[in-house]
Amino acid sequence: MIAWLRIAFAAVVILAVSIVLMPLQVLALSFDWRLRRSLPRVWHRIVCYCLGIRVRVSGKLEDRRPLMLCSNHSSWLDIMVMSAVADVVFIAKIEVRDWPIFGTLAKLQKSVFVVREERRKTGHQANEIAGRMADGEIVVLFPEGTTSDGNRLLEVKSSLFGAAAMAVPYSPTGTVVVQPVAVAYTRVHGIAMGRYHRPLAAWPGDIELLPHLLDIVRCGAIDAEVSFGEAVDYRAETSRKEVSATIALRIRNLLNSRLRGREIS
Repeated sequence: MIAWLRIAFAAVVILAVSIVLMPLQVLALSFDWRLRRSLPRVWHRIVCYCLGIRVRVSGKLEDRRPLMLCSNHSSWLDIMVMSAVADVVFIAKIEVRDWPIFGTLAKLQKSVFVVREERRKTGHQANEIAGRMADGEIVVLFPEGTTSDGNRLLEVKSSLFGAAAMAVPYSPTGTVVVQPVAVAYTRVHGIAMGRYHRPLAAWPGDIELLPHLLDIVRCGAIDAEVSFGEAVDYRAETSRKEVSATIALRIRNLLNSRLRGREIS
């Protein structure tokens, strides 16, 4: 009974907030107001509260621009959590655009949709990402290319790091900042979430969305930890593969530290 009351409360509040904020976001997108960058953060903070997602941040978001954030990816929750922390836009696979609910939200946040299988479009997509970063937007890349079980970082694909290289000529300093980020789900109802229970928060992709969403709302108390790591400066002479390897190592270290309950020095 309590779980269903929680679901009803979350649904009513999220619906009410959406009715107020979404039309305003549509206007902000139509007229390219800067408000379009901050409204999604307000909406996602409220949604995280309603879903019982408690977000803790360690480290510091880079002040320098252009900025690309590279994060591990275990669930649709990552997008909620990251958007609640900073004014960001996401690089998403083209299929997301047609998803119910999440596709609409992605378009309202002005995500960059990419077709990974068509190499002829890679240059155009990288140009768009570079242009967005050059305009001061913070772009989030999930370089694994898919979701994991939340316990580890999968193999990092270096292809879209090329967008950072294409943004270099637009940077006043000739540098694009690439910062690693780890999103770890560490506790449920205040109790440490081990490997066995972490799939509660993770969404590997073979689980239907609605049942997973309902499970999260029923749970009502999940701790998410967002850790910002040491950034890498991407310049004209920088090797994309080296940056990819360095960022992967730093994400993996951040993630492992949080999952093991260790503070990051």
